[in-house]
Amino acid sequence: MNEIGLKAQDASVAQLGLANVEMAYWNLHPSELVEETIVRGQGVLTDVGALAIDTGEFTGRSPKDKFVVYDENTKDSVWWGDVNNRFESDKFDALHNRMLAYLGNKEIWVRDAYACADPSFRINIRVVNETPWANLFSSNLFLRPTREEIKTFKHDWVILNAPGFMADPKIDGTRQHNFAIINFTKKTILIGGTGYTGEIKKSIFAVLNYILPHEKKVLSMHCSANIGKDGDTAIFFGLSGTGKTTLSADPNRKLIGDDEHGWADNSVFNFEGGCYAKCVDLTAEKEPQIFNAIKFGSLLENINYYEGTSTVNYSDISRTENTRVSYPANFIDNAVTPAVGDIPKNIFFLTCDAFGVLPPISKLTNAQAMYNFISGYTAKVAGTEMGITEPTTTFSACFGKAFLPLHPTKYAELLGEKLKKHNVNVWLLNTGWVGGSYGVGSRIKLSYTRALITAALNGELDKAEMGVTPYFGLKFPKSCSGVPSDILEPQNAWKDKAAFSQTAQNLAGQFIKNFEQYASAANDEIKSAAPKVAQEA
Repeated sequence: MNEIGLKAQDASVAQLGLANVEMAYWNLHPSELVEETIVRGQGVLTDVGALAIDTGEFTGRSPKDKFVVYDENTKDSVWWGDVNNRFESDKFDALHNRMLAYLGNKEIWVRDAYACADPSFRINIRVVNETPWANLFSSNLFLRPTREEIKTFKHDWVILNAPGFMADPKIDGTRQHNFAIINFTKKTILIGGTGYTGEIKKSIFAVLNYILPHEKKVLSMHCSANIGKDGDTAIFFGLSGTGKTTLSADPNRKLIGDDEHGWADNSVFNFEGGCYAKCVDLTAEKEPQIFNAIKFGSLLENINYYEGTSTVNYSDISRTENTRVSYPANFIDNAVTPAVGDIPKNIFFLTCDAFGVLPPISKLTNAQAMYNFISGYTAKVAGTEMGITEPTTTFSACFGKAFLPLHPTKYAELLGEKLKKHNVNVWLLNTGWVGGSYGVGSRIKLSYTRALITAALNGELDKAEMGVTPYFGLKFPKSCSGVPSDILEPQNAWKDKAAFSQTAQNLAGQFIKNFEQYASAANDEIKSAAPKVAQEA
């Protein structure tokens, strides 16, 4: 870079309060970041050329150490509680200064990037990383400006990421030494004491979950999205283990994105420029797109190898079950560029119902869509986590409770407005058990689930004769091409009808109990869709 360019970068660093850093490396190419990581002994290359690193103490997010600054702009708008922990403005300023002092005598890696593929909602982000591999992650996950855009780049938000900076709770007001703090007024995010890169990604997701619905009337969504050959957009919501990534990765449809999107008046758009995929038990047969995207330029986290080789053993989760890989979206063959689609025609809520109560597919009313959106239900089964010996309900509001700065009803009501305006089909898709609960029934075949999605997308289910389930009042098709009709109605699929009735009422009761925490802020339409536990089957 010429002398004028270097001076401009020095001035930009100084504006961030980092005038005395040892060296600031700006917008290095991924190959340079890989080299810098290896030279410093912070990572190695696998046999396919991917960079593998260890994130240190933390191999996942730390929700209890995520904070939002409490001030005049946020005190009445943020949903304060266990998701959004309060952090005082003066404490933020003091911690910010301590982080700047820590980074002041170090090498830093700076990345200019942006979020939101729809240019109407773009926010520019300047990320300052303590390590080159975290800067590679930032390059992979965020959208990448062109060389011309870089020349005149002005940031809206700043992220300071310093894994080596350990907070002192007595001085800094944190819970422990690690933290991720969002200041919506100063548009600054502080991340310290943790090397887990997901904190960088999810901090901007939380920012967009505040800005877009609150200021722009854009629905922010924790979902995947794809486009059919006719240009029809489909959205897939679902918690971990429900099949969101697998089912949205359709060879006959193009991928908009796998995790974070916005729904504006005229578009559905990806927030990100890359993917952050789980690697546990990854194989070329099960997840060919992800498997083939792991190559030079991608970043593997906390993986293990087959003994004596540099070949990754994805079934070895002795370091962590949350092994991860990040890579740019263009590493996926059928990714859409730019990552924007039309408003959706079909939305799928995915749930792995281990109780076998919910139909393999059901069509929701607008009220049911809002209610189930707030509920965000799935079930964990024995063996998925330590201590779980029978099916256990899991509820996560809007399928991403941990990332919601606003009350869940805000997102649900905005969803309801868009459903009515655009007449969108919403389907509840059970990828779990049929014919009985876990241990009695069987998990629905992936081929049947794919056939149900295809039938929903091509309009077949709109013409099907529909039945209605007891307790939940869900309308389900009585027939579908490629799917045995005897599994479509849960009650009839159970041999023990009394056991079905008891199980269904128990699950309905758990829905009702979970919703109590949101009921005071929910409108009558949403509350009308609650299950009815006193109903006879």
